[in-house]
Amino acid sequence: MTCVPPDTSAIKTDLLIVGAGPAGIFTALGLLRKGDCRSITMVEKGLPIERRSCPKQKVGHCVHCKPCRITTGFSGAGAFSDGKLSLSHEVGGDLPELIGADLAQETIKRADDIYLEFGADTHVEGVGRKDEVAAIRRRAIKAGLKLVDCPIRHLGTEKAQTIYGKIEQELLAAGVNIIFEHECVEMLIEDERCRGAVIAAVGNHSDLTRIEAKETVVCTGRRGALWFDEMCSQHGISHSAGPVDLGVRVEVRNEIMDEVNDVLYESKLVGYPDPFRNKVRTFCQNPGGFVSQENYDGGLAVVNGHSYKELKSPNTNLAILATFNFREPFNEPIVYAQNVGRLVNMLGAGHILVQRFGDILDGKRTWPKELSQSNVVPTLKDAEAGDITAAMPYRAMTEIIEFIKAVDIVVPGFASDETLLYAPELKFYSNRVKMDERFDTNIEHLHCLGDSSGWTRGLMMSSVMGLLMGEELAGRA
Repeated sequence: MTCVPPDTSAIKTDLLIVGAGPAGIFTALGLLRKGDCRSITMVEKGLPIERRSCPKQKVGHCVHCKPCRITTGFSGAGAFSDGKLSLSHEVGGDLPELIGADLAQETIKRADDIYLEFGADTHVEGVGRKDEVAAIRRRAIKAGLKLVDCPIRHLGTEKAQTIYGKIEQELLAAGVNIIFEHECVEMLIEDERCRGAVIAAVGNHSDLTRIEAKETVVCTGRRGALWFDEMCSQHGISHSAGPVDLGVRVEVRNEIMDEVNDVLYESKLVGYPDPFRNKVRTFCQNPGGFVSQENYDGGLAVVNGHSYKELKSPNTNLAILATFNFREPFNEPIVYAQNVGRLVNMLGAGHILVQRFGDILDGKRTWPKELSQSNVVPTLKDAEAGDITAAMPYRAMTEIIEFIKAVDIVVPGFASDETLLYAPELKFYSNRVKMDERFDTNIEHLHCLGDSSGWTRGLMMSSVMGLLMGEELAGRA
């Protein structure tokens, strides 16, 4: 139990935003651009964007920053992702179920205009190629897969950092108080009413600060999902069990993916492979990209991928994720996924594991010498060659293998022997917080946005949710 400091040390603010990812950022922008002059305080566990850099770029290996500079800091994981903005309401979670598809699509346009204002590339990927998209879709149908074609604005890893840097400066210039290198350790909830939160410096919870706020918005992203689930249980914040994604990151030569890279940039494929029929999908495709490592609290290493605007590799990487929904009596999907990840980390001696697809089919591990002889050279240089199947659950691995075989019909060569699979690729989503269309929870003056709400996935829908929240709060003034 966290000891709540007395009122005498409190910071007082009109709006407290916990987390400076896209949802939190756009909440502040939405409020400010309505001409609202109320005070805004943001609390962010990581660093300002101008101080965010991964030491691995210099030393060649992960040094396990605490917290990880790739996943925390101003703009969250968005600053170090490849920065794809999905411009369709059909992609990015289930927010349209809450607010309606028309409002979601209209707000995507307005959020996209803000990104353009701060310097996003005006080019949109995946439009104007109707006949070529139809040909890819026919192959997907033959494979038993659904192709979701979505217009995409690609920011690029290096450009995303510049764009979010400009947004950070606008918020600071407008008087937003951003408290970096601090984390929220407790919510102040009394009589079903939120009165703010308690924060502490990262790594030093002996010095607590109370922040009293008229409105509190939690936007802690996937990284903060487990913490907020604990807050929901502790304080009676209404929520329901959410899904968890287990999977791998696949890497192939660009030549294999040339057609879909050129026509769609990102081929979003969805299937329900035998024998278990769980939903399996592709996610976060990075043409000419690089596989990367992210670190979560407790030493968990997970794989991800990104792509730059200018710097290109000879490979394309993308995630393949199997979605699992747990019901009673088990209700800890995030802990389950973390334990799977730790098993994979154990086999890799703390590193990301990589294995050739052909070796998986042959029932053998991959050896470093075999990787060195392949056409596909790993872009994650310190990945450990090994056996993913010794740690990944049978159900997930079976479905991923069958899905890869199906994708091979859409993209010939995708299921070649030397295709690389990295693990663990995990996506934690908070239990879905029960809210109305104005993002009000059952706790008065408490709101939850973005991936930590369980309603969104990715940059654009988190930005949309934040923009609507800011405008909603401005309308209540």
